[in-house]
Amino acid sequence: MKKVTTKVQHILLVDDNPDQLRLLVEALREEGYRLTIAFDGAQGYARAVAMIPDLILLDVQMPKKDGFAVARLLKADAITAHIPVLFLSASADIQDRLTGLRAGAVDYILKPFQALEVIERVRIHLGLARDRRWSDATAWPAMEAETSARSGPEQSGAQAAGDSASRFSEGDMVLLRAAQRSIIDALDDPPKAADLARMLGVSERRIAHVFESCLGMTLFEFVRRERMLKAQSLLQRTSLNIVEIAAELGYSSAANFSTAFRDYLGESPSSFRKNMRKSN
Repeated sequence: MKKVTTKVQHILLVDDNPDQLRLLVEALREEGYRLTIAFDGAQGYARAVAMIPDLILLDVQMPKKDGFAVARLLKADAITAHIPVLFLSASADIQDRLTGLRAGAVDYILKPFQALEVIERVRIHLGLARDRRWSDATAWPAMEAETSARSGPEQSGAQAAGDSASRFSEGDMVLLRAAQRSIIDALDDPPKAADLARMLGVSERRIAHVFESCLGMTLFEFVRRERMLKAQSLLQRTSLNIVEIAAELGYSSAANFSTAFRDYLGESPSSFRKNMRKSN
């Protein structure tokens, strides 16, 4: 009978001072995990993309790219988005912890820690990731059949988007998706180019480049478009009044929102809502 072999699970540890984690490294290896170490954020991101580990343990404060930037890029890449990311950080600041979770981490563990606790959390998150993969695999045939049966403009639009994306480097597309997610998650106070550059560990010039080359618009134009798309959705699908919608989108007053909406769509928010109700 052929012997069944179990895949050794691979953990990527990204920390600029791994010597301080010697006990954890030894404990992980004793548990039978395959371990790869990266010494800064940029190296960690590169190794994650190249190796596709089963789980990533990630420090926050590191040179070249901090842990938050690495996590945002990993979650914006279809190849690495599924990998559980656990932050290991000495910062107990609540804002840092929230930032880490919002960047896509599944856990945030404070230093100093007990190696046994980290190992148990690693085991839990690896198990949850395995269960998700199994669920996705069993659901895939039905999803594939449903997708094949679809037709019409929506499918054509998705195909066109895919064709367009293929013209650009995967690195540009990952950075673009990470920037878009950061903006859409905070449309009431969207990050400026300098903020995005800091959040994603790149230069402002690179941010401007990906928006202009991949979307054919500036960062400002993208933010305006997303705000107007959300405004149209809120006007059409909710009973929020104009003042409430203006606040939801970060405008200082209903008048400023109405002016921006009219400049973009050629009619006032009230007129747009009225016409949508008539058409429905």
